[in-house]
Formats: sequence, C-alpha cells, structure tokens
Amino acid sequence: MKYKLEEAAPLPGAAGGAALDDPGFSAAVIGWQKEHGRHVLPWQNTRDAYLIWLSEIMLQQTQVAAVLGYYARFLTRFPTLRDLAAAPVEDVMAQWSGLGYYTRARNLHKCAQRVVAEYDGVFPSDPALLAELPGIGRSTAAAISAFSSGTRAAIMDGNVKRVFARVFGIATYPGEKKTEQAMWRRAEALLPLQGIESYTQGLMDLGATLCTRSSPSCERCPLQARCVAHATGRTKDLPVRKPKKASPEKHATMLVIVDAGQVLLEQRPDAGIWGGLLSLPELDGHTPADDGHVAAADHAALTLAVGRHGTLESHERLSTITHVFTHYKLHIAPYRVTLSRRLHAAAEAGHVWYDQARLADAPLPAPIKKLLLELLGDGAAAQARMF
Repeated sequence: MKYKLEEAAPLPGAAGGAALDDPGFSAAVIGWQKEHGRHVLPWQNTRDAYLIWLSEIMLQQTQVAAVLGYYARFLTRFPTLRDLAAAPVEDVMAQWSGLGYYTRARNLHKCAQRVVAEYDGVFPSDPALLAELPGIGRSTAAAISAFSSGTRAAIMDGNVKRVFARVFGIATYPGEKKTEQAMWRRAEALLPLQGIESYTQGLMDLGATLCTRSSPSCERCPLQARCVAHATGRTKDLPVRKPKKASPEKHATMLVIVDAGQVLLEQRPDAGIWGGLLSLPELDGHTPADDGHVAAADHAALTLAVGRHGTLESHERLSTITHVFTHYKLHIAPYRVTLSRRLHAAAEAGHVWYDQARLADAPLPAPIKKLLLELLGDGAAAQARMF
C-alpha cells in the first residue's frame, strides 16, 4: 500500500487525515537538538552571516566531513566578505578546487561582490532578498536568515525531504514539482513560534545523523512515534528514489604538454563541466563512447593540436582515467607530449604555460590535478596531499 502525502497517519489533533500544522513536531525536534544535536561545528554559535552563508553554500550536496578542511582554508585566505569580493576569481576557484560543483564557487564570488555593491557588505536579513543573490535558493536563504537573524522561515534541503518523506509517509518522488510544493506547505505550517535556530539545525541534524538514507537510527529518533515509514516498515523505501536513467559514457583525449618545467593548461568555459577551472588541452571535447573504450588519437590530429604551441617531438599514451560525474561517466585518454621547439608564448587565448612547482595550488579539477601531480613529481604530490 502506498501512502500519499495527505494519507499519512493522523497526527495529534488531526481529524480524518494528517494536519499540516503540529506543534508537537517542532517541539520534539527542538528538544532533541538542544540535547543531542550538533553544537560545535565551526560555523555554529555565531550570528555572522558571512560565516553562515559560506558554510551553507559549501554544504550544498557535500557532507560536513568533506567541507571542514575547505571551510577553514577558505576563511584563512578570505577572512571577510570584502576580502572575497576583492579577490580574483582565479584565487577563489583555486581554493575551491577538489570540492566539486564549481558553479558554487563562481556564484560565491559573484554573490560577495553583489552584497558589497548593493548592501554595503552586509547580508540582508529578508529571505526573499537573499534568495535573489547568486547561488542562494529558497532553502539556503531561509537557513542563512534563521541562523544569522532568527527569521522564522522554512528550509527544504535533502535531509529535510528525507525526514518529511518518512515521518509523513510521502510515497512520491520528492523532486516532482507537486510533491515538493506540498512539502513546502507542510514545512511552513510546522514552523515553531519560538526557537527557530534550534528547530532548523535540528532538522538538518536529524537527517544527517539519525534519519540517514541507509541504516537509520530509528530507536534514537524523537519523531519515531509519529513516523509512518517506521510504523509500516518502509524506511528502506522512503523517500522514493529518482527514476533511474542510463548513465551515458563519454571520452576525451587530453594533452599533457610539458616543457622546461612547465605544463600547458587551458581555461574551461564558465558554463559546463569544470566551468572556470584550468585543465588540460583536449582534442575533441567530451564525445560519446558506447563501450567506455577510448580509441588511439590520430597522429596527424595530435601533430596539428600540438603545433599551435610548438613542434611535436614525441608522444606517449598514458593509462586511461575514468571520472564519474552526476550525469555521465568520462573516460580520459591522456597523452604525454614532448616538444623539440616551443613557441615563446601560448598561441591561443585561454592557454597558459604553468609552472609544475605551482600545480598543487592550481585551480584544477581533482582528477586532472591528481594525474599531473603523480606524473610530474612526488614532491608536488606530497604537498597536495596536505590539502
């Protein structure tokens, strides 16, 4: 039997179905958070909107454990919002390198500049105004406003969707527009009159530490008594997963052109995969590959591509690297190239000769940085592992 949103088990005070508002729900979350929730994360116990905003953006689609180191290093480099706004975007991308979802970093920089220009460096407290800034959606705006200003606003991130789907027995995919809108209505109705900070943090903590996707700790959950999924033995089934689509496979031939202690890099377009980062020059971009096999590059094509930067002396095919994105799998065939003569400057816009000794700090995609550090020197690789 499937439980639709309005067919969840009746909550206290509800007649003939689930009431959207339920003060006992928020009270249970707040009480649990104060006693058992997380209280010592570096972005907690502050009203500084800059610190809170930075953490919320980094935590989008990324777990706390992965964020902690980046957060500390980022604040060392950009201790204030104005420092971030004034920095070159290349520096921002370099600090973000390896954290993934690079659009977040570009939007972070744009947002800092907007707040400085339009709000004199002070984040607005109104969630509606926050949501208009680059990289800040409705849920993130509510979280920033709740933690920095105590604003009574509802959040709806992945953790909250999972908690709601299980507690209220929502058996449709949370990403569907109709389901998501219904969840938002419920989230707004459940907001407490007091303690919005503990309530908001509590929802996040429940989803992150107890109501996890696999092996949830139902016996310790303060919402167990009202949870439809627990009562019906459906915690493994809820929330409903997104319908799977076959993940396409693509391949790319990349050139590792090394000369005089430098490697040739090109800047990728702002839009698309690895947007705004430096990477290796490619022959044909990311092209479809049905079987994951990357054919050997044509010698004439290699000679032509390398000829823009110097005279090809030799080339060596390296081991294929496979990197999985959220929407496709990429097989990379790298070629190490040596030159008999190099042009004095990079011949094409967007290309740069980059010192090998600086690669550990370069704004490179994680798999490309790993390849270059392993290929071009153990010393640089050891430095990168520190990060």
